[in-house]
Amino acid sequence: MNRKVFLILAILTVSVSAMNNSDIVSYQKAIAHLPDGDRIALWAGKFIGVPYDPDPIGEYVSKKAVVADGRVDCMYLTFRAAELALSRTPDDAIQMALDKRFHNRGIINDGLVVNYDDRFEYGEDMIDSGKWGREVTAGIGNVVSLKGSRGRDKVKMIPRLNLMERMNEKGKNKPPFRSGDIIFFITSPEKRVLDEIVGHIGIIKKEGSAIYLIHASGLKNKGGEVKKVLLYDYLKTMPFPGIRVTRFD
Repeated sequence: MNRKVFLILAILTVSVSAMNNSDIVSYQKAIAHLPDGDRIALWAGKFIGVPYDPDPIGEYVSKKAVVADGRVDCMYLTFRAAELALSRTPDDAIQMALDKRFHNRGIINDGLVVNYDDRFEYGEDMIDSGKWGREVTAGIGNVVSLKGSRGRDKVKMIPRLNLMERMNEKGKNKPPFRSGDIIFFITSPEKRVLDEIVGHIGIIKKEGSAIYLIHASGLKNKGGEVKKVLLYDYLKTMPFPGIRVTRFD
């Protein structure tokens, strides 16, 4: 085995929180030939086992940082996995973050992000911005309308039970998820705390016929970590009535 192959194989087993910029570049090069979605799913997988971020607004926001890979919540996991996947270097990933995490664009001054007040705080704003892929919800399953909030009268989603029924079926009627799809879990109107429509975010990873969810599983006051679970198993017990989906392609 030559040295280059050995180094790539070694990086494959390293959590992103332990990777330096050289490791990141090597991994970006190693998977650069893959489709966008596959790269997003692979980078999400590099976060498995990383502790859940207990900071109420996100450690990266409190620290005014772009990179805070040591502890992550569901939004940061989604941000960072996509940014690393869709860029070619760590510096490119930072520039992408300044575009994608904000309604307008992030500004760095003396190494600190000075306008995180312009960031996406709500998952539904990420979807509607178009910066986080093309919405493919209607192509995944049948949609219904749910009461909206924050200026949206209604929001469309795929109901949980409908999705589970289709996932149990064989053949062409199964939901056509792809690796790297971003899945937004919709909160019931009566359970919204801050008028949020999206209550959780994760990333799809397909392995053969199996559909997995990679997500930061935890609560701000109880901890947790990034996990990879079968999507069907998560749907069985999740507190959300449905989902929306976006895709980079």
